[in-house]
Amino acid sequence: MTSANASANLTREETAERAAHITVSSVRVELDLTGAPEQARTGFPSVTTLTFDADTDATWLDFIGESVTRVVVNDEERDVRYDGARILLDGLGSHNVVRVEAVAAYSRSGEGMHRFHDPVDGETYLYTQYEPADARRVMACFEQPDMKAKYTFDVTAPAGWHVLSNQSPERVHEGIGVQRVEFAETQPISSYITAVAAGPYARIDGEWSRGDQRIDLGVLCRASLAEHLEADEIIEVTRQGLDFFTDAFAYPYPWGKYDQIFLPEYNLGAMENPGLVTFTESYIHRGAATDAQRGGRANTILHEMAHMWFGDLVTMQWWDDLWLKESFADYMGTHASAAATRFTDAWARFANSRKTWAYRQDQLPTTHPIVADIPDLEAAKLNFDGITYAKGAAVLKQLVAYVGEEAFFEGARRYFRGHAFGNTTLDDLLDKLEEVSGEDLRAWSRAWLETSGVAALWLETDAEGRRVLVQDGGEAGPRPHRLRIGLYDLEGERLTLRERIGIRVDQDRTEVEIPDAALVLLNDDDLTYAKARLDESSLDAVARSLSTLEDDLVRGLVWSSLWNATRDGELAVARYLEIVGRHAPAEPNVALLTAVLQNAAFAVQHYAGEDSRAEQRRQWLETTWTSLQDADAGSDTQLAWARAFAAAASYDRSRAQQVRVILDGDAPKGLPIDADVRWLMMTALATTGDADAEMIAEELAKDATAAGRTAEIRALASRPDADVRAAAWDAAWNDLSLSNDHLDATIGGFRAGGRRDLTDAFDDEYFARIRDAWSERSIELAQRLVVGLFPASDSTDSVDAWLDANSDAPGALLRLVIEQRDDLRRELTVRAAQPSSVR
Repeated sequence: MTSANASANLTREETAERAAHITVSSVRVELDLTGAPEQARTGFPSVTTLTFDADTDATWLDFIGESVTRVVVNDEERDVRYDGARILLDGLGSHNVVRVEAVAAYSRSGEGMHRFHDPVDGETYLYTQYEPADARRVMACFEQPDMKAKYTFDVTAPAGWHVLSNQSPERVHEGIGVQRVEFAETQPISSYITAVAAGPYARIDGEWSRGDQRIDLGVLCRASLAEHLEADEIIEVTRQGLDFFTDAFAYPYPWGKYDQIFLPEYNLGAMENPGLVTFTESYIHRGAATDAQRGGRANTILHEMAHMWFGDLVTMQWWDDLWLKESFADYMGTHASAAATRFTDAWARFANSRKTWAYRQDQLPTTHPIVADIPDLEAAKLNFDGITYAKGAAVLKQLVAYVGEEAFFEGARRYFRGHAFGNTTLDDLLDKLEEVSGEDLRAWSRAWLETSGVAALWLETDAEGRRVLVQDGGEAGPRPHRLRIGLYDLEGERLTLRERIGIRVDQDRTEVEIPDAALVLLNDDDLTYAKARLDESSLDAVARSLSTLEDDLVRGLVWSSLWNATRDGELAVARYLEIVGRHAPAEPNVALLTAVLQNAAFAVQHYAGEDSRAEQRRQWLETTWTSLQDADAGSDTQLAWARAFAAAASYDRSRAQQVRVILDGDAPKGLPIDADVRWLMMTALATTGDADAEMIAEELAKDATAAGRTAEIRALASRPDADVRAAAWDAAWNDLSLSNDHLDATIGGFRAGGRRDLTDAFDDEYFARIRDAWSERSIELAQRLVVGLFPASDSTDSVDAWLDANSDAPGALLRLVIEQRDDLRRELTVRAAQPSSVR
């Protein structure tokens, strides 16, 4: 690892030491972005002036950029001592003003100041993305969450551009071809939630008011996407959210304005910068979109809005307590969606999709408690995971059931009032919740927040005929669960609810009085976090009648149970696909349907036995094709099946002619053949060798957009030719001009179709390259390479040898490789457990 990269990875201990001696009060940041449209210009001037008190004579500032040209400490010029990540300061007094003049770099990785040139109209767009620690790619700063300051941004940019930051402009100076925008000073905030965006964005304005409070709302995107921006619905959800959280938290929205901007080549779903929330433009639908996609967008809007309180107003002291914002925002986003918007199925989507993410993460050998041990920034980067988000939210849902919703929200209100604009730890939150609820939450915290792993729950009948609820908590042991058990009867072919029985369990084995029923659904209502198994009679009942269950959440829980059993090797892939084939076509909730189709496709490609995989691929392709034909014209269900068909057709070419027919315009009635659907179909043909470079070029000519160019890269790299895959491999590792999205497309093409015959020759090279890639590339791009190109081999021998020989590798890199190894181990184990032929 180079010295710059080594010093860039800040540790918890050294940042705590710095915070103990430095108190920062204000930061002024001057950025000159006038040269951004010139593609040959790689950097931009950045001047930062920091005012802080110190009781030490030396410290450092964080900055990663092209150069540092000048450092002035208390009006004295200093020699520049800069190693590529840290600017060393000494000779400090008790009160200090430090000015740093530097050149920051424009980014193509989505980290720092990302620059995007729109191929549609040639316009240039800029935006920042920092979490957890990339503000230092734009300005010199104290890059840690507990050193809050009041920030003032002063941005010079081309005339005619929208220039935005956390606060509204205070003054705008117009020049010839340029403008200088001075923004109002922020409230005290951490560096990672400061933000700047600049470019000829299209903007829609709105307003929200409550009593004497009035908030200006803005929704922005690239000009070439403006016709697809569903601003009315976005603003409606925003108003509903502000209504809900204002009432729930009894603390007025504290950030002055509420801009939301949708951005190209964005690495995350969204980011909670106060006053300027950033989103991936994947939430803007160029073509047809399902209501589930809009529900997902609404959930994300509300997730980020919850952060205005949880995370921005009150911020964790260090990344150990990342959950204090992410778990709460995940819970609140879902809760507000269900309570305040038309997307009342939010908890069903959470149970079926978000918790699947958590269950997978929590079964890896690298699992960690919700309150995690985060020794450094690299570890922090990887902890934005299914445990911190979805498991944390699921556990909070259980806490709400345990202490009561009113006590929970009153505790939150006191938490905000007591710690506004400050930093906190777990104890600060528990103090407020205990104060309100009267409950001792320390034992609950130890059981749920400070241990790892997911429990499995199932019913047994002991030798005396008594029903026993068994809890296998693994190394964590039994946890306390409050749950409901649903009893469902078969009336003809329909499953109907008889009753729900509420129980509490905290032992390995708990005797329970549960009457017989066709379907016994543990954790009905989804009150706890556990893998709930179906007994044999219940499995037979859902195999027969799953789609007759009326409640979305109940069906979501059943689908989740089936999937967990499949990926654990307890339910045969063939039987799982049999149930999907019978009941997915009748699934009315498109969010549940979409998740089920993705899981089924994954099961076919990763868990099917070697001797049956080709046949199961063919059968799955036929299931998707038949269901596409049978779906209601123009429905969300039809669109979901069309996408599943295209994905399946990438692995089996027996329906290639039907794919061509769709591309030629003869699609099933009502199916919108927009650019996105066309690219799915074209990529399927390319992957099976039924579309060549000329056909792909013709498709790009019809869609000469940023999305079209990314899709073209993916399709070209997907062609089943050894030289094509070799070129994609080389580009992924060596073409440093690839943006984050283009790198993803290249990697996706290399792996397309599961063609190990075209990729296994690169296995040894992968292991030879990853340490250098980790040290030389940004963590965002290095992570894509390490995960995306991990060999899908038929044994773990190569990865085991690498791990044995590289125990001294950076911890974050080891974590990624260990996780990929475990996914491979699971696949091999589940495949080996499958029957030898398709049932």
